[in-house]
Amino acid sequence: MAYVAVAKTKYAKIAPRKSRLVADLIRGKEAGEAQTILRFSPKKKAAGIISKVLDSAIANAQVKHPNIDVDNLYISRIFVDKAPYLKRFRAAPRGRGVAILKRYCHITIQLDEIEEK
Repeated sequence: MAYVAVAKTKYAKIAPRKSRLVADLIRGKEAGEAQTILRFSPKKKAAGIISKVLDSAIANAQVKHPNIDVDNLYISRIFVDKAPYLKRFRAAPRGRGVAILKRYCHITIQLDEIEEK
């Protein structure tokens, strides 16, 4: 089985580089432990967005497999991809315009079940 559940968010208003720092903290961790790490993370905006995606993935697992134990779920894959930029321009000296890139990202979390031996 590839994965138990998946959740995605698209066009999250945060730079992918900032989100990847938080995603690296919880990669491979159990779902409950990952929620605790996100709750106390100093990067509040990225942690809040990723926390919502993780909650959605857990809810998707419970709907897809009603008898699944949430305590046995772990984050098998989490990745942050860049989304198209929002381009804005700011006035600069000598009549020029300087591009400002508002960065967005797509966040995907896949949960899997821990195999008991």
